[in-house]
Amino acid sequence: MKISGAIVAGVALVTCLGTASAAAADPADPQPETTHQAQLLATNFQLPFPCGQSWTGNSNNSSAHTSYEIDFNRGGSPDADLGDTVVAAAAGTVVISSHQGSTNGFGNLVKIDHGGGWSTYYAHLNARSVSAGQSVSQGQKIGTVGKTSRPGNNISAHLHFEVRQGSNYPANVRKAVFNGVTFGYPNQTLTSRNGCGGSTNPHTAESVCGSGYTVINSAGLGSAGTVYLLYNKSNGYNCVTTIKRSSIGTPTATSAYLEVQGSARKTDSGDFSYYAGPVIAKAAGKCVKWGGKAGSSSHDSPFQHCG
Repeated sequence: MKISGAIVAGVALVTCLGTASAAAADPADPQPETTHQAQLLATNFQLPFPCGQSWTGNSNNSSAHTSYEIDFNRGGSPDADLGDTVVAAAAGTVVISSHQGSTNGFGNLVKIDHGGGWSTYYAHLNARSVSAGQSVSQGQKIGTVGKTSRPGNNISAHLHFEVRQGSNYPANVRKAVFNGVTFGYPNQTLTSRNGCGGSTNPHTAESVCGSGYTVINSAGLGSAGTVYLLYNKSNGYNCVTTIKRSSIGTPTATSAYLEVQGSARKTDSGDFSYYAGPVIAKAAGKCVKWGGKAGSSSHDSPFQHCG
């Protein structure tokens, strides 16, 4: 949440089986959708891949999917990610590390118990790097992307990932939350913050601006943050937000602005803990200036993105 004063297009190419202290929230801040989501946010799950890698998740490309299961791929061809590293989404204890044989379509499966009834599943692995009973830390390698399954089930390489709570399958499969933000079902491309070190900002430009907005430009503000320009093609609005990358959770001077050609500049500026903005204005068919500041760095664009 923002406290004043106080995230490669792709398609899964497969068929498979399957505590922060209390604070007043800005009404525009993204909120957990359900009690389950609030609990899941507290686990601080991260994408199950190394820091900086971008992966496309798809929940509807397989006829075998029954709920919020996700298939992850990167690269433009089948098996492009075969052998890529898979890491633990959160710390926990390995309760399954085995090849499932003909039991189901999971092939090489790792299941991690995170406590409180929460667990994660990593299926079709090419190789497993952990054993049942082993404690793992967030970001620790647990295996590699593969295409193992039951005999005769030929699939392309991918990671089948699930978050579950309880044991009543498939009702126990929950929406995945990565870096504090709910996965954009049915598909979304995300960049991993797993193992990046230091504090991570749970907010992304898309989560701040809201549904329908897509990043069309961005500018780094040193190590202090990044300012983003987004556009919603369904309504013709632009959105600007500055996401902090340092002093996360500590109020520091942060700003974001948007100026539509022919209109007055709109600015959000103050001592914010996570981000400035969103600054939103209708700009279809017009040029915009945009920018922001975090720490000692700032960005000011010329009029651009006219259209």
